[in-house]
Formats: sequence, C-alpha cells, structure tokens
Amino acid sequence: MSKRIVITGMGAVTPVGIGVSNYWKGLIEGKGGVGPITKFDASDLTVQIAAEVPGFHPEEFMSKKLVNHTDPFTQFALAAAKEALEDITIDNPERTGIVMGSAVGGITTITQAQDNLTKTGNHRISPHFMPSILGNVTASRVAIEYGLKGPSLTVSTACSSGADAIGIASEKLMLGEADIMIGLGAECILRPLVIDGLSSARALSRNNDHPELASRPFDKDRDGFVIGEGAGVVVLETLEHAQQRGATIFGELIGYANIGSGYHITSPEPDGSSEIRCMQKALKMADLDPSDIDYINAHGTSTPVGDPIETHAVKSVFGDYSKNIPISSTKGATGHLMGAGGITEMIACLKAIEEGIVPPTINLKNNDPKCDLDYVPQEARKVDVNIAMSNSFGFGGQNASLIVKHFE
Repeated sequence: MSKRIVITGMGAVTPVGIGVSNYWKGLIEGKGGVGPITKFDASDLTVQIAAEVPGFHPEEFMSKKLVNHTDPFTQFALAAAKEALEDITIDNPERTGIVMGSAVGGITTITQAQDNLTKTGNHRISPHFMPSILGNVTASRVAIEYGLKGPSLTVSTACSSGADAIGIASEKLMLGEADIMIGLGAECILRPLVIDGLSSARALSRNNDHPELASRPFDKDRDGFVIGEGAGVVVLETLEHAQQRGATIFGELIGYANIGSGYHITSPEPDGSSEIRCMQKALKMADLDPSDIDYINAHGTSTPVGDPIETHAVKSVFGDYSKNIPISSTKGATGHLMGAGGITEMIACLKAIEEGIVPPTINLKNNDPKCDLDYVPQEARKVDVNIAMSNSFGFGGQNASLIVKHFE
C-alpha cells in the first residue's frame, strides 16, 4: 500500500457478545452462540436453529424514534458504530466517509410488512418502509448520526460484503479522498422465507436437536452452516492523520484482494482456484511471503462442499508451511454473520495480534480427512501473532482476503 492505513476504532454486536471485549471473551472461552430460534415460532420449519444476538436492546444505543424507523440490521450497525466511534473526534466531516457492506439489507422489514399485508389485507404501509429496507440506508443513518460528509458507499458481495467494505474504504484513503473511513458490515436475515430458501438449497445445518453442535467447521459430521446476525465496525485512517490526532492504533491493514470466480452461483471451483488467487493477490499487495502469515481466520462455514475446498486452497498457497499455521473458523461460535462476518472476523485477527492468543474452532471433534490442517480445535491457544489473514468467500464467486499486522 502506498499510504499506511491503520485501524483506530472497533465495534461489534455478535451472538457471543455485544461489544468488542465481550465478543472476544466469548470467542476465547469457546462460547457457542447457536440455539433454538426465539424471534418467531419456527416449529413448522425444517431448520429451527440460528445464532441470535442475545440481550440486544436497541433503545440502549439510539432513540426510540430511530428504533421505530429502522430495520434490525441498521440497529445492529448503529450500536457497533457507537462503540467504534466513541473515542473518535471527527475534525473534518468532509474528509470522513463510510463504506457499508450487507448481503441482503432490510429483509426483516420487507417480510414483516408482506406478512401483515397478506394476513390483514391492510395496504397502509408505513412511510418509513422504503427508507428502512434500502441497502444504503444504514450507511446514511450512521453518516447522519455522526455528521459524516465524505465518501459514502454500500457494497453487496454476499458473504464477502464486510471484508470488501474494509478494502474499498482503505482504497478511498489511499486515493486521498478521505482521512478517516468507517468500514461497516451488518446483517439480520433471520426470517422464515430466508431460512426456507437456504434450507431448500441444502445449505443449512438441520441439527435441531443439538443446536450447540450444529456449526462445526471442518468436522466430518458437519451438515451445513447456521444463520447468524450482528454487525461489525472498524475505523480506518491514514497513519499520518491518526498520529496527528494522537489516536490509539489497534493494527495496520497491509493487504486486500477481491477476486471473482466466474464459475457458479453458489459453489466454489472444486480446485479452489479463485480462493487461491485471492490469497496470493493479498500477499502480493502486502509484499509478503506465505511464511510471514502467523494466523488465518478461515471462511470455514461448516458446509460439506466449502470447507475441503478452502483447505485445499490454503495448502496450494502456503505449501508445506500450511501445516504450521494455526487456522480457525470463528463461525463455529457465531454462526455465519453474512455481511457482518468479514469485519467481526478481522476484529478477531486484530485481537489475536494484540493479545497473543488465537480463538478456537469450537465443535471440531473429528476432522474431515480432507480437512487436515491445524484448525485450533476446541480451545484457544497462545500464539505470537504479528501478521494475520482473514478470508471471506461468498455466493456468486465473491472472494475477499484481508491482511493485518501489529502496528510498529
């Protein structure tokens, strides 16, 4: 990167903890966030489990009026942004911008409104309906809340949305278009329509009897991913600006890559070629050798198809060294946070660097023979982490890799 880009703020709302410290504590302690669905009666659904955010009360983070005018995915985002921006002074609003990532947007509001219309025949729709469902509204809500007047973009690249939000935000900084950029990802898709759709595609775990074991990346008994919800936020700055204002620096972003596979709408190539190219491109941008990576936060969704392909891709990029890299999928704990995952998982990388410990892949008890790398099963591990990679691979052949390092 021509300009050094650093991270100066973080915020998280996740199924294992609200706030970065609680989120990290949950990961390190091996806490599982998956359980029976409580938001609605799921007894008639094939899949009755999810990773909900427990104890989230939006009015603790925003006005009641704003709660009434926003979709839950926006509420998660505003809560995470409040934490990330708590110690940030916006000295020049016109040079402070935001990039938002979300795979779906306001699906909760859409489906609730349609259900009400179908059941009651009442066509009186709230005037706040459209501003609640648009994908870009969350970025706008955060910008309005904090008076941000710089670049404002929303990206939707499926499961890579959050990671791409960070990458695009960093590019705005490198181009000199801003001094501070907010990278934000949020998702709340826990609705019967979405569950039925993903279930019919055989993408979701059906382990309703034992939800705490349902998300089990790289395990031979895995049977699909678990829907999660939440949000993640990171504040990115040019190093020069961060130092001028005396900011606390949590790490440095040194590599980013976005690669499309052009192969299939849901499945990665069997040889993992686009995932391979994505990691290689991020390493090249960071001017690193594969052996410089100390930890990988894997995409690792717990699907029968995806996990072995990701394992093969890592082996192809890192060669024999791949056996020495601690790799974990935090989705065992949080479920799949979709557009939020790329950011919450990068936060996990930054915390691993800060504290010298890597989170475990919980529920990994019996490795799939095709998944034979060190996936840090069950328990966190002390590791001296200087540089970490986070991978996000999504539907439509969307692939993104981020690399962060200890700030020096």
